[in-house]
Amino acid sequence: MEPSTMLKAPLHSIRSMPRTVFNHLFAGVYTIALLFLLYHHAFKLFSSTTFPSFFISISMFISDLLLAFFWFTAQGFRIRPVTREVFPENLEEMIDKKDFPDIDIFICTSDPYKEPPIDIVNTALSVMAYDYPAEKLSIYVSDDGGSELTLFAIMEAAKFGAHWLAFCRENKVLDRSPAEFFRLQETEISKTEKIKIMYEDMKRRIENVIENEKVAQYITSQQEHEAFSPWTKTFTRRDHPTVIQVLLESGKDVDVSGHSMPNLVYVSREKSSSSPHHFKAGALNALVRFPNKVEDVPNLAVNVRTPYNVLCYFFDNSIRPKLAYIQFPQCFHGLNKNDIYSSEMQRWFQINPKGMDGLTGPHCMGTGSFFMRRALFGGPSAMLQPEMPQLSPDHVVSNPIRSQHILELANTVAGCNYEFQTNWGEQIGFRYGSLVEDLYTGYRLHCQGWKSIFCQPQRAAFLGNIPISLLDALNQLKRWTVGFLEFSFSKYSPLTFGIQAMGGPLMSLDYIQYGFLPLWSVSITIYTFLPQLTLLNGIYIFPKVTSPWFFLYAFLFLGAYAQDCLEFLFSQATLRRWWSEQRIWLIRGLTCYLFGTLEYLMQILGIATHGFNVTSKAVDDEQSKRYHQGLFEFGVPSPIFLPLATAAIINFAAFLYGTMLVLKGGNTEDVFVQLFIAGFGVLNCLPIYEAMIIRTDKGKMPTKTTITSIIIACGLYLAAFLMLQI
Repeated sequence: MEPSTMLKAPLHSIRSMPRTVFNHLFAGVYTIALLFLLYHHAFKLFSSTTFPSFFISISMFISDLLLAFFWFTAQGFRIRPVTREVFPENLEEMIDKKDFPDIDIFICTSDPYKEPPIDIVNTALSVMAYDYPAEKLSIYVSDDGGSELTLFAIMEAAKFGAHWLAFCRENKVLDRSPAEFFRLQETEISKTEKIKIMYEDMKRRIENVIENEKVAQYITSQQEHEAFSPWTKTFTRRDHPTVIQVLLESGKDVDVSGHSMPNLVYVSREKSSSSPHHFKAGALNALVRFPNKVEDVPNLAVNVRTPYNVLCYFFDNSIRPKLAYIQFPQCFHGLNKNDIYSSEMQRWFQINPKGMDGLTGPHCMGTGSFFMRRALFGGPSAMLQPEMPQLSPDHVVSNPIRSQHILELANTVAGCNYEFQTNWGEQIGFRYGSLVEDLYTGYRLHCQGWKSIFCQPQRAAFLGNIPISLLDALNQLKRWTVGFLEFSFSKYSPLTFGIQAMGGPLMSLDYIQYGFLPLWSVSITIYTFLPQLTLLNGIYIFPKVTSPWFFLYAFLFLGAYAQDCLEFLFSQATLRRWWSEQRIWLIRGLTCYLFGTLEYLMQILGIATHGFNVTSKAVDDEQSKRYHQGLFEFGVPSPIFLPLATAAIINFAAFLYGTMLVLKGGNTEDVFVQLFIAGFGVLNCLPIYEAMIIRTDKGKMPTKTTITSIIIACGLYLAAFLMLQI
């Protein structure tokens, strides 16, 4: 146990997880097994005498070599996994609230049709209602799409907030997102009904504005008319001036009970089609240039005590000098029972961060991250001064947020050309160069010598929305794939720069795992098609069941799957959710990782691509119903579904053919491994068969996709048949 050292009573503690010793022992045994496997592959490769045998041997060797690489890099997460505990009750006894730091909260959005403004409103209200001194709390809503619809929604949130904050304080509400509070409310009382009616009225106005795409009918005052004056005929999401509206000012605006409300600011930075805007990282840097101390990029805040958990580390002088950020796990609401798309991403957002926390600290997840402003300005031992002294993390701001001086400065630093010939995005602020700006920024900070902490309280700090269609879920991962590869093949690659900058390979292994993850598609594609196509042509490529090499394959497969399953169960996940997770990894290998890699290669070759797309969080009632029934949502024809449907057809054909061979008295010893792989593929493809054959709803696999996949499968079989005859 390593308690905090600044104060008498501990504010936090850390302990190693019990499975650490097992991880080390298993890693040693598994490594030996992998070396034997690679020796076996090398022997078969050099023994190949024909082109087909050489092609099969080299393909399987590459596939298993990559799988070994990913297993090896994953050991960085298993070297020293730790768990932490915070004691916020001790904080209040020893620290006066007047000594609490200022907290600026950043809420990012960019498309009111894919990210419903009512969700942004609930997020803003939930953090406005934090159990934290209002004069030390500021909320910035960054609208990178520059939509007047979003501004209207936030203005509505400011008005409703005057009633909601008072209601939460008087009734000691724990779930301070109105939507979440009313969803969980079981009993109806007069106070609750009154505030619920007000919320529903606000929600109806916002939804009417979104549907009609007009705000004029709800604008009543001259001040509100002036707020929307920037939206002229020449205003577009790609070309528009800076828009900054201070909707609430702490110290001046109060709720209905007379208590001060926090600052609430709407920001849409200047955009120009002739200037790079660097997506979310650019939007965050525009906000960083506002005077602040700590910032957070949250989803829906559901734990009113979250800032106190952060301060348990903030007030520990033994770790504060090198502390860059405190990362909370991403948690989600609206998941179906078995989380069919593995939207929870248990491994990325909960298991792996505990392993990284035992080294230098978890990666930045892009939400639920409390940053120390100082960490964004150079390394721990050498601060890099910004181009304007007012932007320095040490600068003390005395003017109120609505003052002319502050607003002029804010408009200047939010300009689209402000960063030209400065260190922003390279050495200062959130880093540019990758679509996964969160992971990339955390990595660069770790390379500079900063550390981070993973804080996972029993009550979730934030809840986020999830995509409920498979296409949206895969497109989100495809975008990340491009970002991973941009990060991996940059001059700051974790394979080269990272190992040197971090002073060793352990922490860099974790970032290598993330950065090169898209190459997983190579192994999955080979294992999805090659054993099956060779089986259909009567060629057996794996050892017989009676061969000692068979037991090596069995150990490697069962050992890896068993360890993965146990880690999930130890993280309070269910067996069904683990199955969904391993299935979606196979699906990703054939879809988003494959297409993301192709998109990255097209970028390198200078071929135009679709670029950045916001993941839709909008919910269709019928889609939602099917999702909660556990049905995969396909619905629209998309090229990304073709490899998936083709794989389902070929695996089914191979399994059927192999089963017929066994039933006819064929050589089971020869066919067993390939039959098992095909059967494993069929088992994972059950939702796809259901969507292709059984279902008639709108979420079924499009007929066009099914027919095209059948043609491709036949073509692959014919190509394999001709090649294997050489």
